[in-house]
Amino acid sequence: MKTTACLLLIGLACAAPGLTFAQQPNTCSAAFVGNRMLVDQYTTTGRCRLSAKTTGELTVRTVALSPTATRAIDKIGFKVAIRDKSTGTLRMYAGHTFQKLPLQRVLASCRKGDRIVLLTVDNRYALPHNEILVQ
Repeated sequence: MKTTACLLLIGLACAAPGLTFAQQPNTCSAAFVGNRMLVDQYTTTGRCRLSAKTTGELTVRTVALSPTATRAIDKIGFKVAIRDKSTGTLRMYAGHTFQKLPLQRVLASCRKGDRIVLLTVDNRYALPHNEILVQ
């Protein structure tokens, strides 16, 4: 009886529209300022850095990766937090989701050594280089 009830619940949950269980990211994405990808190399050792004087529009975009080039495709929704250099505290920059954001607005809340942390809002997207060091 217990097994039958459990199977029934799993079947109903799987049939419910829009309900997913621990969906794995399967689309690569990266942070951009204008048309420039922030990560120095899209590898496990890649790093994101920018000057506190950088200007432009911050976006997170899906990317098409090849051995010779990386091409930005579509903008995706993201949230922004700031990690304080001295305490390590992570605080939300704003509560809403962005598609684009003037970078100067975020940098006005940062000090040298802080990190801008980008969070995807959809489990389909992998954003491995999600922390940007402010220099």
